[in-house]
Amino acid sequence: MPRGAITARDIARVRGQVAEVARCTPVLESWSLAERAGGGDVVLKAESLQRTGSFKVRGATAKLAALGDGARRGVVAGSAGNHAWAVALAARQRGVPCEVVMPPDAPLGKVEGCRSLGATIVVGGDSVDTCVAQARARAQETGMAFIHPFDDADVIAGQGTLGLELLEQVPRLAKVVVCVGGGGLAAGTAIAVKSARPEVEVVGVQAAAVAAFPPSLARGMPVEVEAATTIADGIALKRPGELTLPLVAQWLDGMVTVGEDDIAEAMVLLLERAKLVVEGGGAVGAAALMTGAVTPATSGTTCVILSGGNVDAGLLATITRLHESREGRRLVVFTRVPDRPGGLARLLATVGAAGGNLIDVEHVREGVDLHVRETGVQLVLETRGAEHADHVLRALTAAGYVTAVMGRTRPQGPSD
Repeated sequence: MPRGAITARDIARVRGQVAEVARCTPVLESWSLAERAGGGDVVLKAESLQRTGSFKVRGATAKLAALGDGARRGVVAGSAGNHAWAVALAARQRGVPCEVVMPPDAPLGKVEGCRSLGATIVVGGDSVDTCVAQARARAQETGMAFIHPFDDADVIAGQGTLGLELLEQVPRLAKVVVCVGGGGLAAGTAIAVKSARPEVEVVGVQAAAVAAFPPSLARGMPVEVEAATTIADGIALKRPGELTLPLVAQWLDGMVTVGEDDIAEAMVLLLERAKLVVEGGGAVGAAALMTGAVTPATSGTTCVILSGGNVDAGLLATITRLHESREGRRLVVFTRVPDRPGGLARLLATVGAAGGNLIDVEHVREGVDLHVRETGVQLVLETRGAEHADHVLRALTAAGYVTAVMGRTRPQGPSD
């Protein structure tokens, strides 16, 4: 396919090839997200349920089909995980060797996913951009075919098949909210959707920690930003593509950014209310609605694309614990008790009488200002919510304990 010429016809042409590997993922209503966003009709396109756990399998499959015999020596890709995993699956389906260059801190689940499909894992540099450059160099050395994660016409066309599905699945589609890393998914989806229905608004969302598109769009050329740690690692690209930047500028109606805490909050809401495990990069669209960075359409349906669900269980557990603490369902309380027999028992009896459930208890004698005859105690408590947490704290205060506790935020809405 010519480098700069990507049309809805190109996307339609590869749809059959993509469908041989990729699933048509479901569209699900989300009352909770709609309520948090202030109303409107909101649905979720659950690419988190896609094969290999992300939309990337669409573009990888389209590229392998376009390469044909050009992939006989194998393929090589650089990625933080999702693109690598998708290329590994597409390569196995075609029966060709595959190498993937991944950063040393790539999520273990994604690394193991690639390995389970027979891909050779190469530990590369500390960013996606570095790994992509190393994969390109490896292709030149070996004669393997290089598959770019986003700056490739065939890959973009493959990602655009998601947009064709939306046109069929959401009859009253009015707005699409899509994550933006390198821009391949956003560009392909927008081309597919707006070519058929120009009135549909397509808004891109980036993690504020690594957001190269806003300055690049402002200057009309790719601008490189500094790498930074973000839970949206799958879309943490320091520089837009030469091909995707003009496409995003032409086809998208806007671009916003969201912060780390907001992304984490969106991940928890999707887990608790929509019953979907979504990674940071996949949750930025939901975060944009929750924070008001994007507002739902006043008429018609707003669709948030959940681009991937490959999140490490450890990170998900950490985010969930932090959320429970902020919402008052999990209290981390520090107080002091007399350092004599029965001191701790009386404290725990007070907690139990107030209905608090003890998860963990730790004596703290170092690093705090204590009387020689007292000891610090840190309690981790489970409660029934913010109101019950306040009840437990009042009971401790009434019993004479001075407490320090983490702050809490607003409660959530009803379950979907």
